[in-house]
Amino acid sequence: MTYQFALEIMEFSEILRAKKRFAFADQVLRSGCSVGANVREAQGAESKADFIHKMKIAQKEAEETEYWLELCDFSKSYPKPGKLLSDIESILKVINKIVSTSKKGSK
Repeated sequence: MTYQFALEIMEFSEILRAKKRFAFADQVLRSGCSVGANVREAQGAESKADFIHKMKIAQKEAEETEYWLELCDFSKSYPKPGKLLSDIESILKVINKIVSTSKKGSK
């Protein structure tokens, strides 16, 4: 899910670059690809606490990505992110559930 999302974010970043929206292209690319990278890191966590920590970082990156995509969506002069916005919302729901479930299991 996050891997495919990162590939689509890369394409959207190129669209932003073509429109000369370089700062947004960089921000969206960094935060959008970081979500999956942190989820992957969490899969190799050394402990439950480490897993939760890495998933929380993924959660923050997903929230940042959602922010940038919302700005693009509501701006009159920026390309629309289309389904990327609903995709990141779905990813956030899954990550939030994983974090909350993991926290319950560690108490």
